[in-house]
Amino acid sequence: MSGPPNFVTIFFLVAAVVFVAEARTAPPQRPRAFFVFGDSLVDNGNNNYLLTTARADLPPYGIDSASHSPSGRFSNGLNIPDLISEKLGAPPTLPYLSSELNGGNLLTGANFASAGVGILNDTGFQFVNIIRIGQQLYYFEEYQRRLISFIGIKEARKLVNNALVLITLGGNDFVNNYFLAPITPRRIQFNIQDYTTFLIAEYKKILQRLYELGARRVLVTGTGPLGCVPGEMAFRSLNGDCAAEPQLAASLYNPKLVQMIKDLNAELKTDCFVAVNALDMQNDFINKPTAFGFTTSRVACCGQGPYNGVGLCTRFSFLCPDREHYVFWDAYHPTERANRMIVETIYNGSEKYMHPMNLQTIMKMGPLY
Repeated sequence: MSGPPNFVTIFFLVAAVVFVAEARTAPPQRPRAFFVFGDSLVDNGNNNYLLTTARADLPPYGIDSASHSPSGRFSNGLNIPDLISEKLGAPPTLPYLSSELNGGNLLTGANFASAGVGILNDTGFQFVNIIRIGQQLYYFEEYQRRLISFIGIKEARKLVNNALVLITLGGNDFVNNYFLAPITPRRIQFNIQDYTTFLIAEYKKILQRLYELGARRVLVTGTGPLGCVPGEMAFRSLNGDCAAEPQLAASLYNPKLVQMIKDLNAELKTDCFVAVNALDMQNDFINKPTAFGFTTSRVACCGQGPYNGVGLCTRFSFLCPDREHYVFWDAYHPTERANRMIVETIYNGSEKYMHPMNLQTIMKMGPLY
């Protein structure tokens, strides 16, 4: 015959019931915030609010999005930040200039990127009114003041420190600056080797400022194969091969960027910055498009002229009916399908593509505090 239950047994039974009840009623954990800086590859619509020619708010941009309408993204559908947000289990980041970015929406993060910008302030001057990187960083400070007003300084600092950050710069400093014309001020000032060294030194200052502003988990993308984009091939390719000068620039710039990030992490004694090898990621499916299900990696889906690489993508441009088969959407930007392949490699790529860790590893890391 069993005796009466002892005190220890009753205590653990009650504790178990309380634990289960709390587990069932605990609110779901909020996805980490996400901040985006850079150029048109990652702009979610800030330029819609500016008087500039660097914009994507007219058809057929966005033709394959959920709304089938343009949003300011330089894509037929989703861009790289959108797809990273999917990995985070969060909605897409709102453009910082959007009136919707207030209250609870601040907790998701913000997109500060602006098409046309570069590392250098003289890059993209022809677009007139764009949010240069210094202004993007100022807006990040302003965002944090707004966040502090909403959730307090301690929680705001925690949100920013634990957030994921993406920064994409450099491509425009070549195609919309150094190589913009046969003779440019930067070409007169630098040979291409010295110019890439100068860019990396300036980029380091930007990353250091991001760190000062609280960024602790930062994806830093290099340039893609600049000479292979339709916009450069249309004017520089003589025989269908990738244009030599922009390709040389990319081959010089990207290794220097990786080394700078290694050195900066060593100085900071933390793996804060992660180098994203966009050059090799894109070379894989540009060099062997059919192996990845693409029909062409030379011709843009939307455009006109050689390789559909001349001018803007507009409603009057040639538009391919099968976007899934094209690497490039317009003269300079990948299709959504190509973006998905890039983000999959960002998420689970080897050290060849992601140094010192991929996004999956970052997401498994606990909060800093």
